[in-house]
Amino acid sequence: MVETKERFIPSDFGCEEERITALPPFQAYLDNRKKIRRATEATGTPFTFVSSTCFGAYFINFLFHSHDQQSGELTIYGSGQAKAVLTCEEDIATYTIKVANDPRTCNRIVFYRPPRNVVSQLDLVSLWEKKTARYFMKVYVSEEEIVKPSETSEHPHNVRAAILHSIFVKRGMTNFELSEDDLEVSKLYPELDYTTVDHLFDVFLANAPNFEHAAL
Repeated sequence: MVETKERFIPSDFGCEEERITALPPFQAYLDNRKKIRRATEATGTPFTFVSSTCFGAYFINFLFHSHDQQSGELTIYGSGQAKAVLTCEEDIATYTIKVANDPRTCNRIVFYRPPRNVVSQLDLVSLWEKKTARYFMKVYVSEEEIVKPSETSEHPHNVRAAILHSIFVKRGMTNFELSEDDLEVSKLYPELDYTTVDHLFDVFLANAPNFEHAAL
């Protein structure tokens, strides 16, 4: 009989809570995730914590309103220059299955940072304009305009504002470098061809999926 050990992978997909500080509504959520991590470590149960970054298709739809063919405007949060990481949802699922069964990832944090998917909003707009052969007016939302609803809006809208601030103003996905000791999925599994942002745009142009925009 072969003895097996189960591994715990909490559903804390998104940013890496150990390496960022966010506005209070989002920070409270991150602090709860840290408590789950510490409790998991204390039990001695094998685990893998994943930092999967932004759900690519969801955020492309959120930023570009792909079903609205009439709008000539796009909202830019902050300066538009902050780099984020957009990982295709199917790739997140595939990578997560891989890390769940990989002895190298046991009791480790694994980062999802495919290099061709590290992009700014302005990078995305430029690519979208090229693919659609259209020019869009950019409406900039300042940091102050994002911070205010995080302080005054009711839950969950305050959390949504705080998440946008973390990603697109404070570079919460990319404001730290990965060291040689950090585990990153595109390097762990180079045999897997991940979906690039460029290809995701092609998918949206061919048949844009529908999303319900929950509080992020």
